[in-house]
Amino acid sequence: MSNNIPDQEFWKRVDAIINLSNDQCDAADPNAVGASTMFASARFNAFIVARTTGSAENMALEKARVLAYFNDQFSKMLDENLEDFAKNFDKYMAPGSN
Repeated sequence: MSNNIPDQEFWKRVDAIINLSNDQCDAADPNAVGASTMFASARFNAFIVARTTGSAENMALEKARVLAYFNDQFSKMLDENLEDFAKNFDKYMAPGSN
C-alpha cells in the first residue's frame, strides 16, 4: 500500500484489466462484469495484505487500517473517474469509443 505516482506500467495494467472487462461485456451484463471485477480486486488486495502482514494474527490487527485505506482510495478513484466521465461524457459514450 503506497502512494506512488502511477507510471506507464501502471496504466498498461489498468488498460489490460479494463479491456478484459469490456470484452466480457459482450457476453454478460455490464453490471455483472463490474461486480465480478470489483470482487476480483477485493480478493487480490486481501491476498496482498495477507502476503504483506505474514500471519492471520497480523491481518486481524491490521484489518481496520486496511479497510480505511482501501475505502478511502476507492472513494477517491471513483470520484475522480466520475468527474472525468461527466466532463467527457459525449466523447467516452460515443458509439465505438469503448
